Amino acid sequence: MFYGQKLVNNFYKYKRKAWQSVCPIIKRCISTHEPPRILFFGTDNFSLPSLQALHLNCSHNVGVVTSFKSPANCVRSYAERQQLPLQRWPIANAQCADYDLGVVVSFGHMIPAHIINAFPLGMINVHASLLPRWRGAAPIIYAIMRGDVSTGVSIMKIEPHHFDIGAVLAQREVPIRREIYMPELHASLALLGADLLVDTVNNLSDRLKDAKPQENATASYAPKITSKVTEILWTEHSADELYARHRALYGYKNLTTSFLDKHIQLLELRLPEKQLAVQAPGHFSYQRSRKSLLIGCAQGTQLEVLQLRVEGRKPMSAMDFSNGFLKQASSLQFTHNKQVAC
Repeated sequence: MFYGQKLVNNFYKYKRKAWQSVCPIIKRCISTHEPPRILFFGTDNFSLPSLQALHLNCSHNVGVVTSFKSPANCVRSYAERQQLPLQRWPIANAQCADYDLGVVVSFGHMIPAHIINAFPLGMINVHASLLPRWRGAAPIIYAIMRGDVSTGVSIMKIEPHHFDIGAVLAQREVPIRREIYMPELHASLALLGADLLVDTVNNLSDRLKDAKPQENATASYAPKITSKVTEILWTEHSADELYARHRALYGYKNLTTSFLDKHIQLLELRLPEKQLAVQAPGHFSYQRSRKSLLIGCAQGTQLEVLQLRVEGRKPMSAMDFSNGFLKQASSLQFTHNKQVAC
């Protein structure tokens, strides 16, 4: 079994254990006061723990708005299974009339002003960063990719016309371990956000009164991930940068390069524990004792590849790549995707 499959298996075990522990946390947060009637907006597995927590906390006072484009929408499936009132996005003002508060978690759509204003208590959002750091669509990816030592979740007010600019009602911070991969941090922050959301809803009047505006001058942005983020520039990217980028994109995108005019995806990487044979940026050699490709990176650093995928082929180990391709090559060098390989 490849290292990556082991990591995925461990990730799902982690998710099951984490969710088993969230129910008592939610019960501790339940208030004796009548919770507001909530219309929940969400679409994915980051949204789902928040919906589950609100449903347990608020009983029958939760309705759901989601996209109907994908039949695999876990939020929609949960709402149907629990027989929660379910609406298809987009919605009209009248569809908000039975609710006091709108809650948005990883929804992916700009909420128009007339919908925000339709809720007597407005709308709040669970965002996976310590705002104003990493506003935007990919905060978890950028936090790992840029080497942040900590991140967290923020509950903020939703304002019209712009994403992630509203006043912050609550935040919780967590450290980012050096070896953490995106799926684990994603799952951890989803549960942390659900816990903080329930606490915020149960103390909503105080949280709204004490909400703090964000400092726009210190804001940073995490835009949608494009192919530019996955392309390796061996002469510019150090091994640490590439390893962080690999962990940040894991399970979503793969780092890419080129060899013998073939597009290459790097699937499993690691940093060598000590400096091995010197390699110029992009040049590589097969390390038989370590069953890896050793590649030179910027600043005299090195990266090891254990598994990769050649264009048009299934994933293969570094050894299989060495046996199948290196005898054909006159120069053992990976290149930028837009260049012709040597």
